[in-house]
Amino acid sequence: MKNYLDTINKEVRQYFKILSSEFPIWLLEYIETPEMQRINGISMCCGTDYSKIFNHKQFYSNLEHSIGVALIVWHFTHDKKQTIAGLLHDIATPTFKHCIDFMNGDSEHQESTEARTEQIIRSSKKIMELLHRDGIKVEEVSNYHIYPIADNDTPKLSADRFEYTFSGGLFFNNRHFFDLETIKEIYDNVSILENEDGVPELGFNDFKICEKYIHIISKLWPEWISDEDRTVMQFWADIVKSMNVKGYLTIDDLYNLSEKDVIKKILNCEDKYIRDNFIKFQNATSIYRSDIPIHDKYCISVKAKKRYIIPLTKYNKSVYRIDNVSKLAKSDIDEYFNIKASTYTGFDFDFKPYEIIK
Repeated sequence: MKNYLDTINKEVRQYFKILSSEFPIWLLEYIETPEMQRINGISMCCGTDYSKIFNHKQFYSNLEHSIGVALIVWHFTHDKKQTIAGLLHDIATPTFKHCIDFMNGDSEHQESTEARTEQIIRSSKKIMELLHRDGIKVEEVSNYHIYPIADNDTPKLSADRFEYTFSGGLFFNNRHFFDLETIKEIYDNVSILENEDGVPELGFNDFKICEKYIHIISKLWPEWISDEDRTVMQFWADIVKSMNVKGYLTIDDLYNLSEKDVIKKILNCEDKYIRDNFIKFQNATSIYRSDIPIHDKYCISVKAKKRYIIPLTKYNKSVYRIDNVSKLAKSDIDEYFNIKASTYTGFDFDFKPYEIIK
């Protein structure tokens, strides 16, 4: 069982150690199930790993993210049910993650692919055996939204948001928003506070540390709604849809295969139009921007989900949202919301996705 941890590189192991000084060994049996191992072949970067436009520091998998969420929950709660719910929350993630939400027309909310979670858990013989052994019901771990430390509504801080901002800052596009020392400084300042609704929520003990956290991640947020990011994600949505329309890829394949497996299917596809345009995408090093649609090139106009956090912080013996006590944090948050995206973006080749004939 310990072999999985041995496969993780040194920096990720050090990062996990910050999230929880104790790695709960019982969690490894859940990690080693085939359903969890599948998401080890899915990147947190939503298809951008396979574009020359981006230069990610390393491949950071959806499994690593899920483990990180579980470790954060365990660190703050030491509750087995909540920790397992955190681990399993992305078990139904399809290949290329939120690109499939784009394909489903859900680019702004990115929730269209969550419905299979309980089904996948119930269909897993091994996970069901482990839950039965541990005296845990499926309903207690199949919806992590019921645990506010694991997940809650934007803009609150949760284990899920904490993890993807930390790992995103470590590994996304090689920008080095975070280093391990800064993550430890920030993380060690966090405790469970009570929010304005009387609900437990992760928050900061020192508003200056919270301010520092916001100042860093507010520079990361724009990366996830950038013209480049939206264009790459929509192209993946369109190429996968085209493969599905023509019968080369099923929707179930997205929940059973790794991203590398799907890419092999595309590159070996007998449809030359799909195959050749995908290769053009792989070789593209830039996108274009336009105020008007470009009809002889791949052209899109989509919005993306704005991810942001406005954490709780202690201040003068009370608890506030950071934007109410820090001018710097409020300025950083306002600057993010004032970002103007290009109306149309695309690639310098002509690709029109296949559509379902109604």
